[in-house]
Amino acid sequence: MSRSALVGNVTAMLEDAGFTVSDRCAIRPKSFDVAARRGRDLLLLKVLANVDAFDGATGLEMRRLGDYLSATPVVVGLRTRDEELEPGVVYFRHGVPVLSPDTAMELFVEGMSPLVYAAPGGLYVNIDGDVLRDEREERGWSLGRLASELGVSRRTVSKYEDGMNASVDVALELEDMFEGDLTSPVDVLEGADEVREGEPTPDDPEPEDDDERIVTVLTRAGFEVHPTVRAPFKTVSEDNSSEENVLTGHSAFTKAAEKRARIMSSIGEVARTRSVYFVDEAKRESVDGTGLVEREELEDIDDPDELRELIRERGEKPA
Repeated sequence: MSRSALVGNVTAMLEDAGFTVSDRCAIRPKSFDVAARRGRDLLLLKVLANVDAFDGATGLEMRRLGDYLSATPVVVGLRTRDEELEPGVVYFRHGVPVLSPDTAMELFVEGMSPLVYAAPGGLYVNIDGDVLRDEREERGWSLGRLASELGVSRRTVSKYEDGMNASVDVALELEDMFEGDLTSPVDVLEGADEVREGEPTPDDPEPEDDDERIVTVLTRAGFEVHPTVRAPFKTVSEDNSSEENVLTGHSAFTKAAEKRARIMSSIGEVARTRSVYFVDEAKRESVDGTGLVEREELEDIDDPDELRELIRERGEKPA
């Protein structure tokens, strides 16, 4: 299956599941392919046939964008170089959860969260330590007795009850022993923090030389500006006074810039942000809801509220 067809299939699956999906980010470089929202859940999805192509720089960018936009970064893929991705298993690459299409279908369409995740050394599950402790105590077993039955140390059993995750084999043995479910699902939509590889959100990259003027003006206006490297927009700018994000881009207004502005508008609708494109010369006020503001016009504005109002006005779609 071609990557384009795979993106189309994943998009159709999300729409069937009730998500609103943005236009595909058909530009390069790109850290994600589509944004998708259902209610409060916002996803930034990268779709790949071979997930080994998902590199560290893209993973860092997706995690940063997830933090700025209150979104969950997710990769949907078919295989690694060596094997197919197993259904019902969450994998991780560079701190981002990776799902097979079948696992994504179960999660987003059927509402079944995966129970198993892959980590160095094999496949693991989340043990519900409180349930395990209750079951053990109901039987009158000591920690040592359960440890003996499992063939592990007493300290290991204590860690299971404190929330340490277990291999699939141990979990199956426990569930067979107590004749009930002891596992809890991996909460992918909350970032799977309890099992992800990631550390805190990576630091912002430094703005490129030609971005510094725009970043300076936006910062002066009271925005907290987060430069990007591989997104279809140059920055995510947080307006601390209104708690509203703005996606920004800038360049000469070429056909490529117009295409980028349309994609920004589509992403903005899904992510519930505004979008603005700063250009050298503009012959109209917006592109599908992405406001166009000339750089000279931007730099002449001293009043932060005036800039905010300009961005809002330019971004209004005609009735």
